[in-house]
Amino acid sequence: MTRSILFLGPQSLFAKLAVLLWLALWPSLAAAFDLTLATFTTQFSQSGPGLLLRHLQKSDKPEVEQDIAAILDMRADVVVLTSFDFDYDGLALTTLQKRLADQGLIYTDTLGLQPNTGIPTWLDLNHDGALSGPRDAQAYGRFAGQAGMAVLSRYPLDRAHIRDFTALLWKDLPQANLPPDLTKDARLLQRLSTSGHYEVPVVYAKGKALRLLVWSATPPIFDGPEDRNGRRNADETDLWLHLLDGTLPMIAPATGTYAPPQPPFVILGQASLDPFDGSGLSLSLRELLRHPQLQDTEPRGQTSHVDTGQRGDPALDTALLKGGTGLRLDYLLPSRKIRVQSSAVLWPAQKPPMAEPVTQHFPVWARLTLP
Repeated sequence: MTRSILFLGPQSLFAKLAVLLWLALWPSLAAAFDLTLATFTTQFSQSGPGLLLRHLQKSDKPEVEQDIAAILDMRADVVVLTSFDFDYDGLALTTLQKRLADQGLIYTDTLGLQPNTGIPTWLDLNHDGALSGPRDAQAYGRFAGQAGMAVLSRYPLDRAHIRDFTALLWKDLPQANLPPDLTKDARLLQRLSTSGHYEVPVVYAKGKALRLLVWSATPPIFDGPEDRNGRRNADETDLWLHLLDGTLPMIAPATGTYAPPQPPFVILGQASLDPFDGSGLSLSLRELLRHPQLQDTEPRGQTSHVDTGQRGDPALDTALLKGGTGLRLDYLLPSRKIRVQSSAVLWPAQKPPMAEPVTQHFPVWARLTLP
């Protein structure tokens, strides 16, 4: 008897046909779960409440218009915006959503994430004799909500299962690296997160969710020998390490530790820290980049800039400091079983015709195939 070349083993004809049909359909089934994800530290944060809304309505600020153009160019399925001013009615985010829709980029769901910035503590945290001001807030902010975060998504966001770690006290992080000048009263009140730490599930198919672990840390500069911002920046990254390892304590009045995130998940946002260059304590960040549950896809940008004397690859830089020095400050780290088709840092084709900011960030983008 001649054996057929389609013989797959001791199975029924129907089983063989089912396997062949599955193999034939596999590429299209996989494509149904492809998703483009981006994180972008924007220039949307303004110096006073309501100013972002006004600029979005009037289209009168070049930096804001530049970043809107970048979002339109990316056309990501889901984008996390850091340094986006939060308002309680969500008016700025709704206005941005409408402006993007007018240009054909429709995000059916959006979420504004309230930060710790600008929330008063009524303590003299910076030891200047005053009990109010941007440096006496839970995190630096001229007003409550400055430089928050936002999510825009073509897929529904599962609000019922958002996890918010933003209220965790700094002292309650295991092995917290507290500054020596933090008073007893401040220890009982000072939160760890600068903007926030959130887990936001994006429902990309029935019964399937991609969990976004988003954060935006303080820059490890603008302080003194106590290195308050440097310590805080490193501990904000360390929070993710504890969550992944199941050792992050729950926020009172709950007890115990948070369960690690269910895969698939992506850690993304602004670490405000380069793993090799610039200021800051980079050990926790390097540990996060090589964590066994994560993959660092090392998104690269098409750039010709050179950082003389630096150890990091300039193609990995996501930001330019005033004067032209590049640093890798923004990250997109998928969990291990996510297949990454491509990733990049989206540098502009030419330098924008406007005053050079202190730091110019560029979007980090990845095309993912979800399990």
